[in-house]
Amino acid sequence: MADVHDKATRSYNMSRIRNKDTKPEILIRKFLFANGFRYRLNDKKLPGKPDIVLPKYKTVIFVNGCFWHGHENCKYFKLPATRTEWWTAKIEGNIKNDIKQHALLRETGYKVMVIWECEIKNKSIFDTIINEIRN
Repeated sequence: MADVHDKATRSYNMSRIRNKDTKPEILIRKFLFANGFRYRLNDKKLPGKPDIVLPKYKTVIFVNGCFWHGHENCKYFKLPATRTEWWTAKIEGNIKNDIKQHALLRETGYKVMVIWECEIKNKSIFDTIINEIRN
């Protein structure tokens, strides 16, 4: 199956995809700040540059896009019909990197939280976030 867009349109669409300051991240950051939590963003000193770092609680939060990180059994994760082998390798590489970075963070004593983009649609995730950070 051929791509539905020409090369220039596809290139433009891909260039608009952000790797930080995404809508799900901003929602979580606003929620945390409103509830008195202070944090750092994308700390380059830590493995995997976590999206949110809560130093006081020795906790890091990764806000993962369901597609880019291969969220299993998620309605938002579907492999593209074109270049399937390339996309499979790309997403599997992301998953392996995630596992490696999370293990390194845990070895240094950090609690690692992963919040999936689809979970943010369910408002109960926000209570879960606070409980996880404080426990």
